[in-house]
Amino acid sequence: MTEKINMKISSINGEVLLAAADSSIVGKVIREGKLHLDIRADFYGDIRVNDDTFVSSLEICTIANLVGKHVVEKAIEEGYIDPDNVLSIDNIPHAQFTRMLES
Repeated sequence: MTEKINMKISSINGEVLLAAADSSIVGKVIREGKLHLDIRADFYGDIRVNDDTFVSSLEICTIANLVGKHVVEKAIEEGYIDPDNVLSIDNIPHAQFTRMLES
């Protein structure tokens, strides 16, 4: 299984934030009109993981920030992202989700 995904998990104010990007686009800056996204390794992570690790991380996070064709398609395939809610910036898919937990 190839490791195509860079990701990072952070805990912030009781939330579990997953930031993940296709490894091939980490370090790039994408722009389209007023939209701008800096795909930095310090945010999206410098650890490369496979699809299984990525999906298991989606299961535990409460917030996800996802960028890249492979990452977003995998999240759609697993039912975490609705394809109608994917934003494209310079032909690169970007999606976010928040999971509301009962207290």
